[in-house]
Amino acid sequence: MTAEPPSPAQAPFAAVILAAGMGTRMKSARHKVLHAIAGKPMLRHLMDSLATLAPARTVVVVGALKEQVAAEVQGRADVVEQSPQRGTGHAVQQAQAALAGFDGKILVLYGDAPLVPAATMARLLAALRDDVAVAVLGFRPPDAGAYGRIIAAGGRIAKMVEYKDATPAERAETLCNSGLMAVHARDLFALLARVTNDNAAGEYYLPDVVGLALVDGRACTVIETHADEVAGANSRAELAQLEAIFQRRRRAELMAAGVSMQAPETVFLCADTQIAADVEIEPFVVFGPGVTIAGGSRIRAHSHIEGASIGADCEIGPFARLRPGTKLGDGVKIGNFVETKNAVMGDGAKASHLSYLGDASIGAAANIGAGTITCNYDGFFKYRTNIGAGAFIGSNSALVAPVTIGDGAIVAAGSTITRDVAGDALALVRPAQVEKSGWAVRFRAAAAAKKGKN
Repeated sequence: MTAEPPSPAQAPFAAVILAAGMGTRMKSARHKVLHAIAGKPMLRHLMDSLATLAPARTVVVVGALKEQVAAEVQGRADVVEQSPQRGTGHAVQQAQAALAGFDGKILVLYGDAPLVPAATMARLLAALRDDVAVAVLGFRPPDAGAYGRIIAAGGRIAKMVEYKDATPAERAETLCNSGLMAVHARDLFALLARVTNDNAAGEYYLPDVVGLALVDGRACTVIETHADEVAGANSRAELAQLEAIFQRRRRAELMAAGVSMQAPETVFLCADTQIAADVEIEPFVVFGPGVTIAGGSRIRAHSHIEGASIGADCEIGPFARLRPGTKLGDGVKIGNFVETKNAVMGDGAKASHLSYLGDASIGAAANIGAGTITCNYDGFFKYRTNIGAGAFIGSNSALVAPVTIGDGAIVAAGSTITRDVAGDALALVRPAQVEKSGWAVRFRAAAAAKKGKN
């Protein structure tokens, strides 16, 4: 997604990200928070948004598959372990030593809730005023289900309760606890030290710090956000729901910035996809990682693009596949059923039909005929094909790399080129055409007679 504008100057804060859960419902050898949304791990989505606010410190609490999570956040956060796992309150307590000496606000986030915008994090931090002990992020989902409830009036919290411990009247409340909160460092760990596990699950709940602060006569506040911002993923189905949320957001952002999509619900973007204004995208286009498209280009239906840079005023597809390393200049045409890989095409070059261009450099205004392939692999090594500016490659040609076709050269249709071709030369590699008068009539007569005897 596009970077959010920096938040106004604020006092230093630290972030604690909880990522210790087992994630058993994912049925995966990969940690839950490392499953991808739009090609980027959930945890990285969250940390990238957080980074725009420049936290003074970030601590990630790990548990199961801790090595995987630690490798993902290396250099970006301190890592602490929760073992055994005794609830969210106990998890946050594990960050105490890493935050020793820190005197500011602490923002608690969840690694499996990756789509919280930086602006919402900033709002939550701003809600934690000096006269507020805890600020909580609430939301109202279409189905409140088993979420913990927040009983509040005018933004001031009267009570927070886990669903399992709530009365029928409390379960009727629609304001739910997202789990995200901001607490002053001077209060957080003192309150956590008083939390007990006297509840239905026998765990130490982080939300209990609100109840303890209320008992102390301290004010606690709640701000609300849209349910999509705090949605989490504990299963593959919920992961797909997060993907859908991301895609809806990103498509809307791009269209608001001047990108046209005929059927936006059929276009799938990657987290780092960059598309300029006045690009047109037809239905059923899929973008993998590392794609940039300059203004005025048109991406036609059923194309798949990954690791490619596309210049201005290009036309791609339909049914084109651009693979990593593809770099297209301005005004390039890649037509139906053309595949490129590690290919550089100069301004105005064309490959309009049914071709494979791998490990190739193709000069400006060169024309690649239908059925052309660059034979770049011998089973052990890959080699490069260089095609000069203004060259014309006839249909059904095979260019056996390493080979260079000079500027302005013409390769006749049906040729297999194994040696370099000089500029402005004609390369013709095919046997002379032989015509035998009347042969077809004699063949048919003989074949019919043979068939009659059988």
